[in-house]
Amino acid sequence: MAERPVGGDLPWRSVAELLAGYRSKELSPVEVTDGFLARIEELDPQLHSFVRVTAEMAHEQAREAEQAYAEGRQVGPLAGVPISVKDAFHISGVVTTLGSRVYRDQVAKQDSGVVRRLRGAGGVFLGKTNTAEFGQSATTDNLLGPDTGNPWDPTRTPGGSSGGAAASVAAGLATVAVGSDGGGSIRIPAAFTGLYGLKPSPGVVPDEKGFRAMTDFVSAGPLASRVADARVMLSALAGRDFDRRSVARALRVGYCPAPEGRPVDPGVAAAVEHASQALSSLGHVVTLTDLPLRGWDEIFGPLVLDDEHRERGHLLERFADELTRYERSSLRAALKLDPADVQRAHDALPEYRRRIDQLFDHYDVLLTPTTAVPAFPLGQRPSQINGQDVDALWGAFPFAVPFNTAGVAAASLPCGLADGLPVGAQLVARAGREQILLDISEDLEEAVGFDRTEMMQRWLLAQGSVAR
Repeated sequence: MAERPVGGDLPWRSVAELLAGYRSKELSPVEVTDGFLARIEELDPQLHSFVRVTAEMAHEQAREAEQAYAEGRQVGPLAGVPISVKDAFHISGVVTTLGSRVYRDQVAKQDSGVVRRLRGAGGVFLGKTNTAEFGQSATTDNLLGPDTGNPWDPTRTPGGSSGGAAASVAAGLATVAVGSDGGGSIRIPAAFTGLYGLKPSPGVVPDEKGFRAMTDFVSAGPLASRVADARVMLSALAGRDFDRRSVARALRVGYCPAPEGRPVDPGVAAAVEHASQALSSLGHVVTLTDLPLRGWDEIFGPLVLDDEHRERGHLLERFADELTRYERSSLRAALKLDPADVQRAHDALPEYRRRIDQLFDHYDVLLTPTTAVPAFPLGQRPSQINGQDVDALWGAFPFAVPFNTAGVAAASLPCGLADGLPVGAQLVARAGREQILLDISEDLEEAVGFDRTEMMQRWLLAQGSVAR
């Protein structure tokens, strides 16, 4: 435990503030790391965001960063920054459970590509965060232990499958987190926990020798309290510069309040409408539009099930009792797949991507709700939204997955509250346009001024450490 107290906002200080504090010697990477580890020990039993804390590794990385700062050496863009790592990425020498009891003792032999880049950037790995089993659910529950709770209300879900990553950052148990998004698994937790989460276009952030699931659709990306922090992490992950640039012209924004005519909670709709008005006030041209998204499920479903069968079909016979109900259901459904449906999905995917890409001939950015509802109680997916029946699988979160199918860049930005819970506005840009997505996101973030103070107060330690 560190001896020198630091200001009460430390758990939510930006990456830039931490780095400036390290350079000026106002902050110590070792003391900051100790403070975060103390917070995890005291507070995470209420959230279950971590499945494994890597304290020894974190201390070693913090000491290396501190020595580099002391010697005036050039350091990486995340040197000394506390990071949580979704337990779908391999850290050498650490168990990677993938959210499954089947792999609860499987120690990774090497870093996967995502972790290797974050390590090279100087990040401090606090631990592995909870995930849905094999990333196959939009909530974070598995057989390893209790469901992950939402820092805004621990009786509610943080979403998934990167729910542990989101909860860790929202509660101030990590500065930034890396997650993965195959069908909304970064953006849904970001929306439910009041964070910024970005799903890059396919190929922008490779994860060499990493876990495979939703292979045609998944991307690794950042979860952060602010857009500026996500920029730093994405730059490290992608190996290119995403520094802020001014949006020099009025952008054409296509605003769709209810994609595919699906029901949206009135509080969610009102908050996203507020975001659309904020974009207009910034000088952008916001046009109501009906997005041609239909057909994504006929592509996404067969290809995900086929991928799951190929990668993990062997588990059904040997380890059925060790698998979650939803994973068993997926693998059983995969056994019934008609190969012709899989082939049709493969054939339809390029055309779907062309269709969505053509939207960006008319719009620079699309705006939709990220989810149809705010965070709901653990284990209680809504069966109705705004008086309309919805299916359990996609009813609460149907708006993220079409853009995985489309292979474009998409992000969720907190834009207000509904019943005291965060609401996310989804911003979408053409594949490869992460720069403009980040730039308009940061402008909108400043215009909206999302306030998470009340939630943060809940997670401040009562006394005693640098994390106060």
